[in-house]
Amino acid sequence: MTIVLGTPDVDGLSEAVRVLREWQHDEAPTQLHPGDLGWHWRFGAEVTAAAVRTWSRDGQIRAVGLLDSPELLRLAVAPEDQHDEELARQIAADAAQPERGILPRGKAFIEARGGALLQRLLLADGWVVGEPWTPLQRDLTEPVEDCGLRIEVISPDRVHLRVAVQRAAFERSTFTVERWQAMAAGPAYADAHCLVAFDDQGSAVAAATVWSAGPGRPGLLEPMGVHRDHRGHGYGTAITVAAAAALRELGSSSAFVCAESSNVGAVATYASAGFQQLPEAPDLTRGP
Repeated sequence: MTIVLGTPDVDGLSEAVRVLREWQHDEAPTQLHPGDLGWHWRFGAEVTAAAVRTWSRDGQIRAVGLLDSPELLRLAVAPEDQHDEELARQIAADAAQPERGILPRGKAFIEARGGALLQRLLLADGWVVGEPWTPLQRDLTEPVEDCGLRIEVISPDRVHLRVAVQRAAFERSTFTVERWQAMAAGPAYADAHCLVAFDDQGSAVAAATVWSAGPGRPGLLEPMGVHRDHRGHGYGTAITVAAAAALRELGSSSAFVCAESSNVGAVATYASAGFQQLPEAPDLTRGP
């Protein structure tokens, strides 16, 4: 059957979230997660829909892409189609042609951790290995230890605390209460929590958002940040442990996160919270 490239409308986003949930497995490579769409939803449903691409066969979605920026395509491929040559060749061809409405000419990046065949085709077509990323995963079979801080699952009337920590943790953050409300209105957030950690003086010192893909499937931690005025006290480790505990309560089989390998501090923080480093997974890049 012919493979059809599409961009969903707002109503069609729910189907993309559904298949991404189904494709999450502990044995599979870490790839685009429904939580990635959920976090992007802070910019609104219309913007998120415009950033999503789907590849379908016989009316069934077989791959989902998210344009996390105009030059970066992040992909997930259905587990049973990881070695489907027709699908891999179609995605590679679409990514190479700007008129297909995916990536522009010149500099571009693709994250395709779940598509080994697609990676080989892209490399043969002139793409090169780019920035390495380190996936980390924590098994949630056993109960998670106490993190040592007071943790609050943020309700709508306390969102200002979550927003304040995010903006103090990331210099260029544009997070707002309105963007949280847009994110929380999306279907991915139905299985998500925003967490804020407080120190002994009651100050909000760290925050994280966790995204479940459903019971028995890996959950995602994205993002996690520590308030710039409260760094160096182990709060990053504490909120990461709390995030793992929250995902276990949501029924997740494991918790995973991915950090730039160059960000040795982040990798060390996740490791200190009981996450095991997996083999590096570089992006692929093209252009000058």
